[in-house]
Amino acid sequence: MGRSKLALFASALSVGYASAYSFPDCESGPLAYNAVCDMTLDPITRATALVSLFTVDELINNTDSTAPGVPRLGLPAYQWWSEGLHGVADSPGVNFSTSGPFSYATSFPQPIIMGAAFDDELIKSVGSVVGMEGRAFNNYGRAGLDFWTPNINPFKDPRWGRGQETPGEDPYHLSQYVYNLVIGLQGGLDPEPYFQVVSTCKHFAGYDLEDWDGNLRYGFNAVITTQDLSEFYLPSFQSCYRDAKVGAAMCSYNAVNGVPSCADTYLLQDILRDFWGFTQDRWHMLIPPLITSDCDAVDNIYDPHNYTATPQQAVADALKAGTDIDCGTFYSEWLPTAYNESLITETELRTALIHQYSSLIRLGYFDPAELQPYRQYTWNNVDTPQAQQLAYQAAVEGIVLLKNDGTLPLSSNVKNVALIGPWANATNEMQGNYFGVAPYLISPLMGAMEEGYNVTYVFGTNITSNDTSGFAAAVAAAQEADVVIYAGGIDETVESEGNDRNYITWPGNQLDLVAELQAVGKPLVVVQFGGGQVDDTVLKGNASVNSLVWAGYPGQSGGKALFDIISGKVAPAGRLPVTQYPADYVYEIPMTDMNLRPNATSPGRTYKWYTGTPIYAFGSGEHYTTFSYKWAKAPASTYNIQTLVESGKYASYLDLAPFATFEVDVTNTGKVTSDYVSLLFVNGTYGPTPYPNKALITYTRLHDIAPGATSTAELSVTLGSIARADTYGNMWLYPGDYEVALDTTGELTYQFQLTGNAAQLTEFPQDTTAVMS
Repeated sequence: MGRSKLALFASALSVGYASAYSFPDCESGPLAYNAVCDMTLDPITRATALVSLFTVDELINNTDSTAPGVPRLGLPAYQWWSEGLHGVADSPGVNFSTSGPFSYATSFPQPIIMGAAFDDELIKSVGSVVGMEGRAFNNYGRAGLDFWTPNINPFKDPRWGRGQETPGEDPYHLSQYVYNLVIGLQGGLDPEPYFQVVSTCKHFAGYDLEDWDGNLRYGFNAVITTQDLSEFYLPSFQSCYRDAKVGAAMCSYNAVNGVPSCADTYLLQDILRDFWGFTQDRWHMLIPPLITSDCDAVDNIYDPHNYTATPQQAVADALKAGTDIDCGTFYSEWLPTAYNESLITETELRTALIHQYSSLIRLGYFDPAELQPYRQYTWNNVDTPQAQQLAYQAAVEGIVLLKNDGTLPLSSNVKNVALIGPWANATNEMQGNYFGVAPYLISPLMGAMEEGYNVTYVFGTNITSNDTSGFAAAVAAAQEADVVIYAGGIDETVESEGNDRNYITWPGNQLDLVAELQAVGKPLVVVQFGGGQVDDTVLKGNASVNSLVWAGYPGQSGGKALFDIISGKVAPAGRLPVTQYPADYVYEIPMTDMNLRPNATSPGRTYKWYTGTPIYAFGSGEHYTTFSYKWAKAPASTYNIQTLVESGKYASYLDLAPFATFEVDVTNTGKVTSDYVSLLFVNGTYGPTPYPNKALITYTRLHDIAPGATSTAELSVTLGSIARADTYGNMWLYPGDYEVALDTTGELTYQFQLTGNAAQLTEFPQDTTAVMS
């Protein structure tokens, strides 16, 4: 949270909304005979009947996220701000008890690590558990029904402090992640009749900067070409809003091309509601989902964006653009003035409230508890054995083996382990940010001890310290050990909300300590924690560092997952979901440069466009075994564009129409049972220049391939996956020669040709009001 969010958080807690939710009385209360309580009616009709009873003052009072309700109508207060990024999390809407029931919730790994699993079914299962636990908390007055998650802004720049909250840098990967997570959270694809909880995809749009070189997120203007907006910054939001039919959206702090996001009709109306159809067809009626602001983002329209001359104009612009809820108090403070000056109408106020209560109706807010399966959830639905196993599995699947000379898994002869470094006994740090109270936190030290090793633990040095006083003890422990494991990297003191990095090197004197441990001459394993990558050049290139593991923020079972991999109880198969750049990258391009493509002053961004040599490429990840690959059946060599488009006309959207399914037989030729992540990339000289290096078009994770066994990866590709955007953001299928490649190393390749005329798949809305600088 930033400074403004902290203040709002404290304010919400002080008035007690987080600790006691209640439901309207539709049996004997003032609303009993209002149509809002009639379950035979559609949500819009019910919400309209309720909101018609509000006075203008009551409408305005309930536009803030900490909404007081309408006591005279028996309508309870409601706190819209609950968090659930990787588990039910501390927030104004969530209140953990001090002990006993509802004193904790399952704490999964951060999304950056879950993204590294490249396992869509895993993500759907995680979403289902978080949604179930959130609903159980709500049933007992300890959480809301609206969870402001997930963060699906692409992790464009390695310095971003909130990159840890995202699944990675690739827009296709993010799109699949969010689709599955939202379906899990909400209880299905547009579930009927009730949502489990409502998910809120954030931050729309172009948000990936906190505080860098004097540029603050609250007033930053992200200048983005329409081509990059369509092809990189928005696909994950399209997947969430259009395809997964999420219940809510959040507009971001920053401006896009001169217009603050929460006042931007181009983003919120032209793209979100019109182009993507951010409405849901239920009971043959279009039910517009909610749009909420990020916290104080409506205030920021006026200051520091200085987009309007007066605060009342700022709230009017936001309301008219479609922002239904203000996370903050700026709406309730300034909408009265805006109304009195005729900057807004009563109809516009009522529309915002109808959106709010339509959403709550779809959550069963006004309906009898005994008729709703989700209202039956109790404390018994929280931190179940299945949830505990899933949190462990998510950590195991996401941990990435970056380097290994055979030292891992450790030999059965290894008994004495020197475990050294600032992450060696980490507990709360394992959760990253946006976390709740975990039922337990298994540190690396605990994981090592549970595996039966005789462990000598030495702290050694801090994350950012230059104090070498702990080096001697660390070296002494190493000298007596069979193997040395250094656990370090970065943490929330280096990367966090409100805190971007200036450098992507290992901070402090950690590498100095690693060098002294190398000199001891014992087998050395380095475990790198943190969401953002650091330049591992000296570790990668030094033979005395035998193995390098990236463990991110692995959640409640992270230490056990790590040492089950180190000991060989399970095998690693995670893949790096971001590019690890050399340290000098930070001098080559400012964070404020939103362009993806390389040019005279930029080496390009992400694996698609970066012209330099990464330290570790997107998709990197080694195994404890070896694999061989072959096409299960030969793909076609020629496809006609017009035939593809014609055959896809019955798809819900042409970009989702199928192109082909590539089947790959993956055989485990080694001695260790292992998962395998099949990544399929495409490249070629088609469409507008410059051409990307390659693009991920599909992936799947195969599980538990035994030695000698073969599993078949079915890699389905859509038309949209192989399309490219023109300068107007329109997606096209272009004729030309294409090559698909399996894995980052091109284990298998196949060439095919698209023939015929270029075909337009989408027509992207054009912004006629943008101010580019």
